[in-house]
Amino acid sequence: MAKLRPFQALRYDPTKVDLSRVIVPPYDVIAADERIAFYDRDPHNSIRLELTRKVEDEATTSYSDIRRTLDAWSESGVLFRDPEPAFYALRQSFTAPNGERESREGFFGLIQLEDYDRRVVRPHERTLAGPKADRLKVLRAARANLSSVFMLFEDRDDVLAGGIQQALRQTPLASALDETGITHELARIDAPDQMEAIQQFMAERPVVIADGHHRYETALEYRREQHAEGAAPDAGHEWMLVYLANAYAPGSLLLPIHRLVRECPAPAAKAWSEALGDWTQQTVQIPSEAAIPELLDQYLSPLADRPSFAADDASGTLRVFSRKASDSDELSVRVIHREVIEGVFGLSEEAVQDGAIAYPKSAQRTAADLRAGLGTVALYLNPLSPDDVFHVTGAGEVLPQKSTFFFPKLPTGLVFRSFE
Repeated sequence: MAKLRPFQALRYDPTKVDLSRVIVPPYDVIAADERIAFYDRDPHNSIRLELTRKVEDEATTSYSDIRRTLDAWSESGVLFRDPEPAFYALRQSFTAPNGERESREGFFGLIQLEDYDRRVVRPHERTLAGPKADRLKVLRAARANLSSVFMLFEDRDDVLAGGIQQALRQTPLASALDETGITHELARIDAPDQMEAIQQFMAERPVVIADGHHRYETALEYRREQHAEGAAPDAGHEWMLVYLANAYAPGSLLLPIHRLVRECPAPAAKAWSEALGDWTQQTVQIPSEAAIPELLDQYLSPLADRPSFAADDASGTLRVFSRKASDSDELSVRVIHREVIEGVFGLSEEAVQDGAIAYPKSAQRTAADLRAGLGTVALYLNPLSPDDVFHVTGAGEVLPQKSTFFFPKLPTGLVFRSFE
């Protein structure tokens, strides 16, 4: 299945830069008004390797300065290449949405690129042409992996955890605190037996892309270009920098992405009952906006084994709906899109794709956006489970748009990897 190998990371020298000041969130979650702040935070901030300073410059840039920047930082010693190959352990310590402290442990390595039809690397969502065209310009210019694709594997017995934790204890390299309060600790996994254990374990398993579909498909396209030009069969572009985490380990959080209906009128109580006659409905009073996450934990979370959601129209009443699944293999989010978003609100898939639904990243933000007039009804969902993700992708299917939010995100700047 998945073929992995260690690599010589190109990374920041922590004696010359403050790693906390040069790492950034993934390029696709950096807002336009955040770019300048990251650019100005440090002259060696890794955003300079990923994005233009202004959004409007993306259309015309060739990103030709990226390779020059990489070379200049390497010549000055800000970046250096580790002398020997290794896998790189990463522990991310964070406060979960429920307020508890958690940590997720995984590792960086190189994966051999495989087309999706080989069923080794499995996508969970569809991609768009625009972002891939932009990332292809970056890849051509940099000839390097500047950010890693985040992948999940199945390790229900946590077999690899011991080696990762041992590396974090024995060979720490650097740590960083990002702007959201997440601590990132990096270490080398370079003991031959541990590296071989990782390779053998992963050779028996497929992987699922959690974040980075556009970057992965861009790498496939770049590989096709290189093949057309007669590149060597084992050249650097045949492999890609990835971060891998056990989907079943503590701290591997799959959070829900809630829905905010933008413009459709909020249904009256009778309309809800008529449209969802075979659903069970419970109404709960909302004492304050801040109470919504706790109410969802109390009333919606226990219904995670069936199609369920909670509706909030800012009137002070939370309506919690659930029903028995008509098909044991059918995802709740698919039922909600069909019977609620389309059935109740009359929004087709095309309308959803055109922006009729917003996707705030937390229940609290969804409630706040609703009350700020950015929508008419909030639909709060339960998260998917790792079993849901592996079942759907194993069947060769993809999840509905914005089905789950893998948390925490993986920052850019911890490790890079040049093709040369």
